Amino acid sequence: MKKVLMSLFVISLLFSLPAWGKSRTGLVTMEFDLSAQPVGETVKLWIPYPVSDTNQQISNLRLTGDYSETGVYTVRSNGTPVLYAEWPQGSKSRKLTLAFEVERDELRRGDLSAAEPVWNRSDYAEYIAPTRLGPTDGAVKALADKIVAQKSTVLERTKAIYDWTVENMYRDPDTRGCGKGDVCYLLLKPGGKCTDISSVFIALCRAAGVPAREVFGLRLGKKTEQEITSWQHCWSEFFLPGYGWVPADPADVLKAMLVEKLTLDSPRVTELRDYFWGGIDAYRFKLASGRDLTLNPPQAGKPLNSFGYPYAEVGGKPVDFYDPKSFSYRFNFKEL
Repeated sequence: MKKVLMSLFVISLLFSLPAWGKSRTGLVTMEFDLSAQPVGETVKLWIPYPVSDTNQQISNLRLTGDYSETGVYTVRSNGTPVLYAEWPQGSKSRKLTLAFEVERDELRRGDLSAAEPVWNRSDYAEYIAPTRLGPTDGAVKALADKIVAQKSTVLERTKAIYDWTVENMYRDPDTRGCGKGDVCYLLLKPGGKCTDISSVFIALCRAAGVPAREVFGLRLGKKTEQEITSWQHCWSEFFLPGYGWVPADPADVLKAMLVEKLTLDSPRVTELRDYFWGGIDAYRFKLASGRDLTLNPPQAGKPLNSFGYPYAEVGGKPVDFYDPKSFSYRFNFKEL
């Protein structure tokens, strides 16, 4: 119960401001410690590695630790950056610290046009394809067809799916981590956290022929200094022909509804729905994307459902990244 109350308190801080800032700058420090694992096994660690893009600037990266091997690689299937480290058998201490400065901009996509130019769907085949937990046939396809009936353009279909997601799903604070994003299960029990809600939105978009993808990242603190270890977040993007990739975050609408005890007819919910349709705040930054990932170097375990959390293997066996006793890590934010 205490954990639930603390989680709700943290969430309330994220949504307490009446308006979002245009940018956020700070130092993020990520500390990892796998020393509690058996000494006689090789330990391997993969970390989502932050890089600059149009909406964020990553600089002054510093890496320290007692690892024997390290390198920065990319996932071959989609280019997601990976920081890899390894400790040999016999290592008693397995520690690594990654620190970097991040400047993140608010993203607002306005004046979305319903006029749709000719576009080639095969160019975006990977963003229409099903994933292991996000099928695009069966019940998912039937629901998508029902939602987008009589909607002729990508914008109209995507907005209908966004509205359906907000109106039919809910934030479940008891969900572990960010959720698995098991879409078929979620259609039966439509409560979860950000990965769950984003996955349903994306699967429905793809089933309706709309290219869509998840973005996995970490929220930035709103205080001068703040621990952000458990502040992983997943949001969505869809491709609008003639415009480009557009963010949509129904999960943050539903989170605010839970925290602020809002109903769908609340003016505040209308404000949030409008904001997170085409906009995301500056208090987050991107780390990874994609589902069903084989990392680089390849992990011994099965493909990762997602790479929103660090991943480790000891003796070729995955370590539970939700268990702080066996997989200790701490993330901190300091305003600059």
